[in-house]
Amino acid sequence: MTFLYDIGRVLLDFDFETSLARLLPPGEGDPRTRLEPLLERKDHFETGKISEPEFIDWALAKLGSTATPDEFRHAWRNIFTPNEPMWDAVHRLAKAGHQLILFSNINAIHSPWIYEAYPRFELFHGAVMSFEVGAIKADPAIYLHALQRYHLDPHETRYIDDLPANIATGRQLGLRAWQYDLHDHPPFETWLEQELARG
Repeated sequence: MTFLYDIGRVLLDFDFETSLARLLPPGEGDPRTRLEPLLERKDHFETGKISEPEFIDWALAKLGSTATPDEFRHAWRNIFTPNEPMWDAVHRLAKAGHQLILFSNINAIHSPWIYEAYPRFELFHGAVMSFEVGAIKADPAIYLHALQRYHLDPHETRYIDDLPANIATGRQLGLRAWQYDLHDHPPFETWLEQELARG
């Protein structure tokens, strides 16, 4: 059985704003407002349309920050908290021999760094990363890429993501999907038991 796993708010919770706010010059307006342009342009970065150095230079200039590129990378990475209940499920699935594939909107600052920071990602047998594919969820192109790359039958593939639009595209393509709520894990376990019983 194959499981496609989103990362953000499924395997790892994240908080960009708290970490990136440390890069802002003191006393220059509301941090949330100052950071909005970076998060709005994140999709371009995660499709690989902007290179890592280009994005960092642009972001630091936009923030009016005197931070170095390495300090920016540190802040951009220092956003994650593992979701332990889901990792427990991942360990069980890996031990049972299921194929696990990461399926994420992600950028070159976070990948492959996440493998070093969180060795548990070695439990996954493969990955489809948006910045490498050139498309982000909920664009059907990245789903089709995943299905073709790993020779998956969508009707036999389980897909876990937290965003409604991403789940909707997955279901349109025939994936057996679950919209995950980071703050309400037990319903996922019920769904997982049902899917494993179905085989």
